[in-house]
Amino acid sequence: TGDHTAYWIPGDYDTQEYNYTKSRLSEIRDLFPSKINPDNASTTPFSPTGVQTALQLKTDDGIYLNIHEAGTIDYPTLHLNLNDTTMTFHSWLTPDNQGRKGYMQTPVNTPWRSVIITDDARDILASRLIYNLNDPTKYEDTSWIKPVKYIGVWWEMITGAGSWNYTDDVYSVKLGETDYTKTKPNGRHSANTEKVKRYIDFAAEHGFGQVLVEGWNEGWEDWFGQSKDYVFDFVTPYPDFDLKGLNEYAHSKGVKLMMHHETSGSVRNYERHMEKAYQLMNDYGYNAVKSGYVGNMIPRGEYHYSQWLNNHYLHAVKEAAKHKIMVNAHEACRPTGLARTYPNLIGNESARGTEYQAMGGNDKTHTSILPFTRLQGGPMDYTPGIFEFDLSTFTPGNNSKIASTIPGQLALYVTMYSPLQMAADLPEHYEKHLDAFQFIKDVPVEWERSVYLEAEPMDYVTVARKDKNSDEWYVGSTAGTSDRKSEITLSFLDPGRKYEATIYAEAPDANTVDGQTRYTITKKTVTSKSKLSIHELAGGGYAISIKPLS
Repeated sequence: TGDHTAYWIPGDYDTQEYNYTKSRLSEIRDLFPSKINPDNASTTPFSPTGVQTALQLKTDDGIYLNIHEAGTIDYPTLHLNLNDTTMTFHSWLTPDNQGRKGYMQTPVNTPWRSVIITDDARDILASRLIYNLNDPTKYEDTSWIKPVKYIGVWWEMITGAGSWNYTDDVYSVKLGETDYTKTKPNGRHSANTEKVKRYIDFAAEHGFGQVLVEGWNEGWEDWFGQSKDYVFDFVTPYPDFDLKGLNEYAHSKGVKLMMHHETSGSVRNYERHMEKAYQLMNDYGYNAVKSGYVGNMIPRGEYHYSQWLNNHYLHAVKEAAKHKIMVNAHEACRPTGLARTYPNLIGNESARGTEYQAMGGNDKTHTSILPFTRLQGGPMDYTPGIFEFDLSTFTPGNNSKIASTIPGQLALYVTMYSPLQMAADLPEHYEKHLDAFQFIKDVPVEWERSVYLEAEPMDYVTVARKDKNSDEWYVGSTAGTSDRKSEITLSFLDPGRKYEATIYAEAPDANTVDGQTRYTITKKTVTSKSKLSIHELAGGGYAISIKPLS
């Protein structure tokens, strides 16, 4: 209906991990990544002049439009191909390497195409359209699906302070009758028994349910970029990782370990080993797995979002359910509400997450657009909670400086919905700011009600959520494009009742260059008639816990 403002990422067949671009529709072609080849769409990893869904649009007269899909089962992922002469979009399905979009066998249901239209941006965030277009759960018993907060041996490897590898050469990977020579440990392997115990102790002390450990299993020396069919078997630990002992230690502390399965893109190999891998989890008391699909797909030539791969991702979730295992899939297709039908799909990454803060950074506007786009289809494992913003302080050679703030990181536990939330930083960084860390300890992962107080794509998102298991409320607000004053009314609280609000805000002299750790924590008595005015920085924000006094 016009040359609207669009908030978009390109229609890449293999990754969603982009910062978002804000532009007119007529500007998309000129701003598209340089590797696009409009004349040979079947062999390029992009749809020609295409963008990904969920696509957020805004008209000049203030109408918001959000276009997505729901219930993508046995079907390729949708992209939207733009005709920038007529300002219209056409469906463009992710093809296979032969350019074919899909293979259908009747009877068949195609996915829904969805459009939300409103004059209030908050309605986009509050919509349940995508979930409600999916079938109710297929499982008779869902009692084993447990929302969880977790920490993990992860951030130090992402930043370069540690390593997934046990050695600097291939270690004990058997192919047929060939067994590679075992080499000397490199001394940087993070997933070692001593370190994991430290994380278990920290989790137990501060009330976290699980500890993710990446790099625990053999194969990491030879996985990335090799396009090898067989790298991991998902059951064989490195010699410095005591699989049995660590699980016993964790359970003795009331904590579970979270499994990690990096497939290195070899989906065929993962399916070969899936049953044994899930059974190992049952044997040792794991109930959640983070899976990864980094790299080019095997079978070679398949794309991450083709029909074949979408079928695999759902197959993994269904097989996990047989073992009562929850799945958090990274690099998988962006969700389309399937978590309603298969609720053990407890989270996905499927967008540019916190890890990029260690590798060039995310735009300040990023977390204020994701609720309008990526989170339309389901929860995101964004892995928030970074408290040390100058990575050179603990990773020599990594000079990344994250443009965020501690209150802004706290806000993400409310604004970025997920029943699976990670406190992603190192324990020693939290121990420097235990007063602010208290919010992460307090904030729930199960909500009874959500109220969207302020919203504008890329500019700001302010959400209040009520704990499912108590009368406590939590508020999170992120600012994107520029510094701003957030003004909210607490009318969502019970009338006639008093509460204590603990406000985690950026200090008056804070900034996102070298003042990210300067914050204030104030307490005040509030009621449903209270109004709050809080300043927040671009790329930052604030968080509030609200607990009843009577």
